[in-house]
Amino acid sequence: MKIKEVAQALEQWAPKDYAEDFDNVGLLIGSYEQEVYKILITLDTTEAVIEEAIAKGCNLIITFHPILFNGVKQLIGYNQTERIVVAAIKNDIAIYAIHTNLDYAWNGTNHHICKHLGLIQQKTLIPKAGTIKKLTTYVPKDHAERVRNTLFDAGAGNIGNYDQCSYNFDGLGSFRGNEDSQSVFGKKERLHFEEETCINVIFSAHIERHLKQALFKSHPYEEVAYEIFELQNTDQHIGLGVIGTLQEPMPETTFLMHIKEKMVVPYIRHSPLLGKMIQKVAIVGGSGSFALPHAKREGVDLFLSSDFKYHQFFEGDNQIIIADIGHYECEQLTKDLLSTYLSKKIPKFALSLSEINTNPIHYI
Repeated sequence: MKIKEVAQALEQWAPKDYAEDFDNVGLLIGSYEQEVYKILITLDTTEAVIEEAIAKGCNLIITFHPILFNGVKQLIGYNQTERIVVAAIKNDIAIYAIHTNLDYAWNGTNHHICKHLGLIQQKTLIPKAGTIKKLTTYVPKDHAERVRNTLFDAGAGNIGNYDQCSYNFDGLGSFRGNEDSQSVFGKKERLHFEEETCINVIFSAHIERHLKQALFKSHPYEEVAYEIFELQNTDQHIGLGVIGTLQEPMPETTFLMHIKEKMVVPYIRHSPLLGKMIQKVAIVGGSGSFALPHAKREGVDLFLSSDFKYHQFFEGDNQIIIADIGHYECEQLTKDLLSTYLSKKIPKFALSLSEINTNPIHYI
């Protein structure tokens, strides 16, 4: 198997287009044509993880946190990042990062935490804007079914729990080809009228290039008539953070202890308890303090995330409990999530979970 096949499997689930602008996802070191022998899955890529990959015979590391965020101007081993890059290249180890695009994906990192805590009725906390587009095309009536089915096969027409969704109406199109035209309809330099079907489908923005290729291949016109619009609608299956509910409400302290047990965390920093039951919970893995206003607007009882500053704990404002379990602790389940997904997509392929605790924060 080549790296590009592993990348395609991951990007079907978490397209790179979903990643934040500051992020650096995808293949960071190596070649997409490189053969893969064994994969090591890790939360962070450290020098110890590179050594582990060498010892285990892994030549592809899939990491949640990218090793490269900013431009590297030299590779002389001056700092840890440079040493990791040099060691990976020397040992022919490729590194692929899947980060905020997995945070935004349905059944990604935040949904995994929800399931781990037993939260049901999940929905997206902050739907991502600009993820839905609409394609309108005009097709001779006798060719409409073929073109429409081709668009469906390419991924268009999916709305929530429904697929093959489209809106169609018939009309009369006109065109006149010049002396160089090669149209199979009408005659050169003569005005021609053709009965057409107008097909409208929505699609996820990240498949636009693939969808246009499918359209051009199946459409009978020499010059394909089509329009693409970006919609303001949001896709509830693409976004950051998740809201879920407990089947039965729990007292505050009971739920906090439930978090400690299920997430295996030594401590939880939290805002003042409010003396109420917990049932509706919002989750943003990693640094999620920016999402507190969204959680408050949704009327959740508790917001679980990490990296809150001192003064931000006041912003609960006796409306919501803030539970900060730590950045690493929020995301440590991601290795298992990636392993489970890849085991299903590429069964019988050698996967290994890193045994190294890469958490840079320690407690005493």
